[in-house]
Amino acid sequence: MAPVSDVDGLIDLDALARWMDSSGLGAGPIDEVTTLSGGTQNIVIRFRRAGRQFVLRRPPIHSGPAHDDSIRREARILSALRATDVPHPHLIGACDDTELLGTAFYLMEPVDGFNPADGLPAQYAIVDDAQRLMSLSLVDALATLSRVDPFEAGVAVPGRADGWCERQVARWITQLNSYEQFHGWPGGAIDNLVEVQYQLSVHSDVSFQPGLVHGDFHIANVMFRHDQPEVAAIVDWELATFGDPLLDLGHLLATWPRADGRGSAATVLDLPGLASGEELVEHYARRSSRSVEDLDWYYSLACLRLGVLLEGTYARACAGLVPLDVGRHFHDMTVALFEQALHRFDW
Repeated sequence: MAPVSDVDGLIDLDALARWMDSSGLGAGPIDEVTTLSGGTQNIVIRFRRAGRQFVLRRPPIHSGPAHDDSIRREARILSALRATDVPHPHLIGACDDTELLGTAFYLMEPVDGFNPADGLPAQYAIVDDAQRLMSLSLVDALATLSRVDPFEAGVAVPGRADGWCERQVARWITQLNSYEQFHGWPGGAIDNLVEVQYQLSVHSDVSFQPGLVHGDFHIANVMFRHDQPEVAAIVDWELATFGDPLLDLGHLLATWPRADGRGSAATVLDLPGLASGEELVEHYARRSSRSVEDLDWYYSLACLRLGVLLEGTYARACAGLVPLDVGRHFHDMTVALFEQALHRFDW
């Protein structure tokens, strides 16, 4: 975490204090300010006011209207989740007006937990099967999310369910082609892409049960409790959308270490005691009312979708908007994901 001086240029603390005054959110100075993330990703800042801890989330510095819309949607989704059992950061307040801080933003309560990408607490070393229990708790959280009504969450529009599966390939290829706007990007002729398109298109007659999709569900986007291997909150809801929640399970599997030990560039975190992908699927089938019969298709779609999104960072890196080493790393992940998409049930 960064010291308070590092928030210069990221947030106008005086303007924030005035907005909090008008919203009845404490009084007095804002102190103990630390940045939890920033730069090319959404900016997250933790601070204290009147003895209470807050976390602020806003778009990155070089952002536009679409980023503000994303923050507004996140806030609406977190608000909708209040009435559910889904573990999530609790929303305190949101500001849609970009005049105040230059962007939309919202405030949420800090999560009492840790991110496993930063290491496991010592307590976990004395818990039998802690990493496997973490894995199963991930699936429990995902199964709970799969029961959320997308209309109540504010992400569904009547009629969007019709032809959802059939539209997916064209939707993501259009997104990939849009990166041609970035000078220097070599284009979308990526290994295995044509084969992935064909595989998804010819098998698109699959079951579809609408729900709220997190959109970026993997082990590093979840915080766990310090005292026991249980999910404290699912975080980073910026890609949450309408769709079939099986896509989230497919996304988790696409970023999960494989049973034969063959991690890939797309593997988010590989710990020796994690449950196998097969165990995750079996646990989901027990905890969710959804059939996993067509999971292979959703797994392939998750690989395509995530690969296209990551390629966008590479395209921006080619244009000098993101460090090139970061972009190349993401491109390697894209290549790995397109290869994985052709090996359904390869977990």
